[in-house]
Amino acid sequence: MSTIMLVDDSATILLSVSSILTKAGYTVEKSSNAEAALQKFNNGSKFDLMITDLNMPGMNGIELIQEVRKLPTCKFMPILFLTTESQQSRKQEAKAAGASGWIVKPATADELLNTIKLVIK
Repeated sequence: MSTIMLVDDSATILLSVSSILTKAGYTVEKSSNAEAALQKFNNGSKFDLMITDLNMPGMNGIELIQEVRKLPTCKFMPILFLTTESQQSRKQEAKAAGASGWIVKPATADELLNTIKLVIK
């Protein structure tokens, strides 16, 4: 099954989303900040999908996507935002950075899993 990198500064979101994904059969690697997630990518960890929050202290989700997209192994990896933000301008900014899709919190388990099925081939 696919391995997903989940990045969010909220311990509650990490726990709840990780639980949904694990029950659906995915392997989940969690990071509570963008810098820690980027370090895992830089250390050679490979993921089939990254789901990241937008607003985090330090490096935000858009900056994380920009850095991850620079890595040769991550150029085509799907990346989803899971965030409370829903403004069109932010979505366009995320798409320009390399995001594959956008899920607005709170998302149901079905919304989350159906979106993942669309982007993981």
